[in-house]
Amino acid sequence: MPIPYPGQLAALATASCWVVSSLAFDSATRRIGSLTVNILRLVLAFLLLLPLCAVLRGRPFPSDASPRAWVLLGLSGLLGFTFGDFCLFRSYVILGPRLSNVMMALAPPLTALLGWLLLGETLSGRALLGMALTVVGVTWAILDEHPPSGENGRDDLHPRHPLAGIALGAGGAIGQASGLVLSKLGMGAYDPFAATQVRLVVGAAGSAVILTLFGGWPGVRRALADRPARGSVLLGSFFGPFLGVSLSLVAVQRTLTGVAASLMALTPILIIPPVVLFRHERVGIGGILGAVLAVAGVVLLFL
Repeated sequence: MPIPYPGQLAALATASCWVVSSLAFDSATRRIGSLTVNILRLVLAFLLLLPLCAVLRGRPFPSDASPRAWVLLGLSGLLGFTFGDFCLFRSYVILGPRLSNVMMALAPPLTALLGWLLLGETLSGRALLGMALTVVGVTWAILDEHPPSGENGRDDLHPRHPLAGIALGAGGAIGQASGLVLSKLGMGAYDPFAATQVRLVVGAAGSAVILTLFGGWPGVRRALADRPARGSVLLGSFFGPFLGVSLSLVAVQRTLTGVAASLMALTPILIIPPVVLFRHERVGIGGILGAVLAVAGVVLLFL
């Protein structure tokens, strides 16, 4: 019996995986830095996929991927993992996590636009309304957070270099949106886990170039000796680029890219319960109302 709404369910599972990976990578980044975390997570995810693909496909490597798949999936890896994630991590430094995540809320409409231009996908009026409610709800919940003040009482709503931060945040959203659409374009009916391997190989190569330009390899060596950081990176890699990204490709393969991207954007909503329970953070009425609005959007995306 086929599973109903396989793409939507895979997208929700992706958002749930990214809750765990976000918390794990947040802990690791505080200890070893974002550039180091980025390269380690991609390499670890590829290593985790080797035995899985050997069991599921009888091939540990994506040796059966066509040249077209390598080009398009590799480009999606460069845009998503290398360019997009680099921009996102740098925007965190300038804008802070709240405004950076608000900028990432641009990813679903950008994905829908690119899906229409490159794939010929069209969204129904109900799906467009669901996507809009989800994005607005997520943005409302993010803006209602109450972070601690930074140096000199300055919080992340007053960045020192707002234009640079906004440009980087937009770059992160563009990278995620283009990476998803190119993944669907290059994947076709190809196995999503093997397709993730292709993206990881090329994305890791691009991230290695950036790490070299920034002189970050000594940080990688220090990170490998940091046991708590290693544990956090391994946990984040399992639920992030290994499982979460693979499920995201299942999602775009089985449903419209704009719908999948909207459901994946729910991570800031899904992360509310764990940060309240385990980090004792407060959630205001705006966060609750934003979550309700986002859930209403999700319901419409499933109808």
